[in-house]
Parts: sequence; C-alpha cells; structure tokens
Amino acid sequence: MPPDIAAFLEEVDQFIEDKIRPLEETDDNIRFFDHRREDARTDWERDGLPNEAWEALLRKARGLAIEAGIFSYPFPAEHGGRNGSNLGMAIIREHLASKGLGLHNDLQNEHSVVGNNIGLLLLLEYGSEAQKAEWLEGMKNASKGFAFGITEPEHGSDATHMETKAVRDGDQWLINGEKTWNTGVHTADADLVMARTSGNAGDARGITAFLVPMDTPGVNVEEYLWTFNMPSDHARVSFTDVRVPDSATFGGEGRGLQVVQHFFNENRIRQAASSLGAAQYCVNESVKHANERAPFGKPLATNQGIQFPLVDLNTRCEMLRALVHKTAWLMDRDGAFSVSDKVSMCNYQANRLCCEAADFAMQVHGGMGYSRYKPFEHIYRHHRRYRITEGTDEIQMRRAAGYLFGFMQQRKPKGVD
Repeated sequence: MPPDIAAFLEEVDQFIEDKIRPLEETDDNIRFFDHRREDARTDWERDGLPNEAWEALLRKARGLAIEAGIFSYPFPAEHGGRNGSNLGMAIIREHLASKGLGLHNDLQNEHSVVGNNIGLLLLLEYGSEAQKAEWLEGMKNASKGFAFGITEPEHGSDATHMETKAVRDGDQWLINGEKTWNTGVHTADADLVMARTSGNAGDARGITAFLVPMDTPGVNVEEYLWTFNMPSDHARVSFTDVRVPDSATFGGEGRGLQVVQHFFNENRIRQAASSLGAAQYCVNESVKHANERAPFGKPLATNQGIQFPLVDLNTRCEMLRALVHKTAWLMDRDGAFSVSDKVSMCNYQANRLCCEAADFAMQVHGGMGYSRYKPFEHIYRHHRRYRITEGTDEIQMRRAAGYLFGFMQQRKPKGVD
C-alpha cells in the first residue's frame, strides 16, 4: 500500500473515533444504525423516502468531514482536495466498509466521511466554465448536487436505446421522456438527463447529457419505487415539454454516452471495493463467532463445515482485492476507459461475493444471524441491489466477454470523440 494512503487511513480512523463515534452515540442517533430499529430511517408517510432527521444527521457528519479535510480526499488540490487516486479511493472504500455500517460509512445512500463525489469529478472533466462557476463551490461543500437520469422504464440496462428525446427549438432544447431508478432526486438541485438528440436507437453517437434543474416546468416525480431494503429514494421521473437552454448541455452535444461510461467505470470500481469490504466484514465476524461459540462442548471453528466455506470466502476476498487494486491502479495510469473489462469483472464478482458472505454469516450465527440483532441480513438486503443497479451480473459478464473475444476495444465508446 502506498505510504500516503496508509497515512490517510490512520488519519480517517482517528477522525472517526474523535468526531463521528461521539456524534453517532448522541441524542439516540444510534437508532438509525441499530438494526432492530432501522425502521427509523424511513418516512412511511412521505413515499418511503429517507427520514429527514436521518439525512440531517448524515449532513452533519459530512460537515465535520469537510471541516477536517477528510471528505475532499479525491478532489484535485486546487479545489481543496488531496489529488486522491482511484487506487486510493478503492482502498479507502474497502477499509470503511470492512468496519461495518455506521455514521462513518453507510452505502444505502452513498454516505461516507470520504466523499464519493463522482459528480464533481465529472463536472471538472466535462462541465463548461459557466457550469463550473455555478456548481463547483456547492458540490465541494456538499450543499449542492445533481442526480443521474440514465435508466428508462422499457430498456433497463440498454443505455443506447433512449426513448427520451431532446430536439432543438431556437436557442433552447425541448425534452420529452421518462427515467426510472432516478436516485436522489428528492434532494438534488438538478438531474443529469440523458436524451437522444440525433441518430437511431442503439447508436453510441447522438446521446446528449443535459443538466435539468428539478424545479423546471414539466419535470415531475411520478413515484418512488419501494425496494427490498428501505428507505428508497429511487424515483420514476417524467419530462414533458421541458425547456432548457443550450448551455444546459453537459460534455458537448452527442457525447452523453462518454459521460455515462466514465461515470460507470469510476463508480463501479469504488462500488466493487465497498462490496469487498462488506464481504470481508462478514467473514471476519463469522470467524470471531465461530471461535467463541461452543455448541456440543467444542468451538464451531473446529468443524470443517464451518472452516472450509470461510476459507473459500476469505480466499476469494484476497484474490478480488488484488484485482481491484490492479484495476484501480491501471485506471489511474491509463484512464477510465482503459480497463472496462476488469471493472466489469471486479463489479460482478464483488457483489456476488458480498451476498454469499452475508448469507453464510447468517448461517454461522444461526438464529441471531437471521435476526436484526446482527447486521448480516441488512448487508444482504442492501448489497443485493448492486447485482442489478450497478449493471446486472449478466451485463457485466457480457461486457467482459466482449473484450475477451475481441468484439469490443478498451477505448472510449465507439463513435464518440
């Protein structure tokens, strides 16, 4: 591990002990992390959205992390960050997830004391000077942000078949269509909406990203989709004759797919690292329990039926860790589009591994493992989503196959500058 990253982990751990743990234990804030009372997170009378008190607590924790210079690790130094690398973020995300869920790190809504602010990094890469002037300061202090309107109800994983369309009307664009699983729009200032502006369904070229303020006439949240793990901030949003100026285009006309793929690759390697960390947590807790629990007069750990599955899970954690680190390092060296095959491998393997580790942790812990006295059923419910939402297992395998058999190349999407 690079010495600077190791030193940062020590700084983060000390910050968590000094600032975050005390806040977590103040004013019964622990109710949001006590798995028996996790219902406290959900506002059932407000479409199943996250409880406002919970989100306020998360904002307070982020504020402390920003003040300490922890949150902004991945930002460039000129924007108050530490020039954090993809390798650094992968190591950090795994480290935080391996501690279990808490105010320091709760992936249910991408909360972490070290910000996973892919939106800000995309803004620096693709945003116009006017967009940076409008958004950058608020995104750096986490007071402003945008959601991602990519997935469509009838097309799911197929990001090139956009029924949402935008047509020019003078110096404006007129957007019509619908997005689903549009996460976080209940607090977002804008939605980064992908719409076809030219070409045919299936073409890489001709998809454009638009920053659409959520209060724009014609933008309507139709419903929030309830899920296996609540609360849910995943919305279905319609766009009816929505007008935005030409300055709302993000990354240039027809280059929306490049923005999406850049977002996917950087976000997915970090998500894979988080799932790896959660899997390792399940393994570690199971080993600890197996050494302590002694039914029939001997520790569970003496039984090969316990040993062998945990050895296998732990071995897979070690192998996956090597691949995640290698992939993140190559991404830093050669760019986000250089390792698309490995990103897909890491993603589907990590998310499968986490679900299997959580399931076996429940088995090792018996009835208590199945209960909400332990976090494993929550980890399973939460991480099961990533086998779908970060690109299904099957889509990830299809991408990896495309590179393996030569149907695809490690470069920016075909037809995109």
